[in-house]
Amino acid sequence: MTKPSNILLIQVDELAPQAMRTHGNTVAKTPHLDALAERSVVFDAAYCNYPLCSPSRASMHAGRLPFAIRQWDNGAEFSADIPTFAHHLRSLGYSTSLCGKMHFIGPDQYHGYEERLTTDVYPSDFSWTSNWNERIRKGGGIRIRNVTDAGPSVRNLQQDFDDEVAFWGLQKLFDLARDPEDRPFLLTISFTQPHPPFVAPQEYWDRYSEDEIDMPRVPPVPYEELDPFNQKKHIAQGLHLYDMTEERVRKSRHAYYAMMSYIDDRVGQLMAALKSTGLDDNTVVIFTSDHGEMLGERGMWMKDCFFEWSARVPLLVSGPGIEPGRSDKVVSLVDLMPTMVDIAGGTLPIETGQDGDSLVPLLKGDEAGWKDEMICEYSASGHQAPSRMVRRGRYKYWVHHGLEPMMFDVVADPDELNGLAGNPDYAEIQAELHARLMDGWEPEEIRLACIESQRRRLFLRDLTERTPKYSNWSPEISHNDANRYVRGRQAAFHRKAMQRFPFYESPPVDFEPEDENLKP
Repeated sequence: MTKPSNILLIQVDELAPQAMRTHGNTVAKTPHLDALAERSVVFDAAYCNYPLCSPSRASMHAGRLPFAIRQWDNGAEFSADIPTFAHHLRSLGYSTSLCGKMHFIGPDQYHGYEERLTTDVYPSDFSWTSNWNERIRKGGGIRIRNVTDAGPSVRNLQQDFDDEVAFWGLQKLFDLARDPEDRPFLLTISFTQPHPPFVAPQEYWDRYSEDEIDMPRVPPVPYEELDPFNQKKHIAQGLHLYDMTEERVRKSRHAYYAMMSYIDDRVGQLMAALKSTGLDDNTVVIFTSDHGEMLGERGMWMKDCFFEWSARVPLLVSGPGIEPGRSDKVVSLVDLMPTMVDIAGGTLPIETGQDGDSLVPLLKGDEAGWKDEMICEYSASGHQAPSRMVRRGRYKYWVHHGLEPMMFDVVADPDELNGLAGNPDYAEIQAELHARLMDGWEPEEIRLACIESQRRRLFLRDLTERTPKYSNWSPEISHNDANRYVRGRQAAFHRKAMQRFPFYESPPVDFEPEDENLKP
């Protein structure tokens, strides 16, 4: 009997495919990712299903859309009763190991993995619960300082974590190669870079000169010209407090490329280990990210929105029987769960539910019947109501509950500069996409469910702060993990995450938004 293929899932954090050479960028120095792409199917229209870390990763593991599994924000529990691809592969005889970040929220920190090789870099409790009962006045510059304070460092927290992930991930590959049980395996290795803070080790910073760094394709949109959703996002992130000068933008992008090169070296190590052990002959390699990064496009940073730089992800798949090439079909991270089960030779029980489809036909060049559609959702900081986006074929349409819809032809207009919503020439297409978006989705019910969930979680979060012995559920794998990585509330988190040597802190600027609901 032929042994099913092993699966190596490499996930990074906040990597926009538009910044990669595999998608036309000429700045990034990533020879190992370039080589991986050459032997992979490269998906040119792959998306996350929620442009934020924790909900995206939970949705990917479950193969379900985020709202279907109550993934409201970065502090929403991923319930233990939801089967994941790790559970399904275990049921098919696979060993399952997780190395690195996954940002699971709640007491179940395994979700089908038999072991975790490292702790998580971020907290696992309700620390980061959104609070829609507060005015959008927070920001405070904390989040955006992860961008404004960009630069090189001798050492930083992300490098601490990713060095550890790389070490134990490599060790696990060697252990698997000499495991006498010789079970097929799922090994998930998940790095935290190039997520902000945009701080890179000096070695990688020095791989780029300042004049090599490109600037955003789309210049900043003045605050008063932003749509209402992104005005609120602007304030929630604290962008109103800092002057994003050309120098700061260039430094931030410099650090981002440097972190990409750091990740590229780690990918090179993993690929070399696969080859040296002979595991590459029967291992499917999947490389992706949890979401993208705006990286200064339109003057916007981080994620939290449906624009292409935020919502799209890289997706490279290689392995036995997979012919290298490119696919322009619309896919998303919820497709990975049925894909892995398909690779393993199994089928998904109907009662588990699924919102994705196996990519195996596309990996074999069979595009017949592919739905060419995906859905993305959002309900975290900024606009205090749920949002939903659908891309079908070349068109992308989204609704922020209570605001005007937006629509773009992302093939003809990849920078999303020409809005089509309300244009009579596209009325029929807009009506079709609106009907698809609202099918089974009641935004007011979702809004009320979010608020009720926030109420419960905020109570428990505040209790945690007052009760030192209250467990925060973060997995403690090695000595002193609790003090080495990020635990706790927002301000404390960002101060700790930005710790580096040498330390730098940018000064804020004065800004007063006209909207009373947005004022500090």
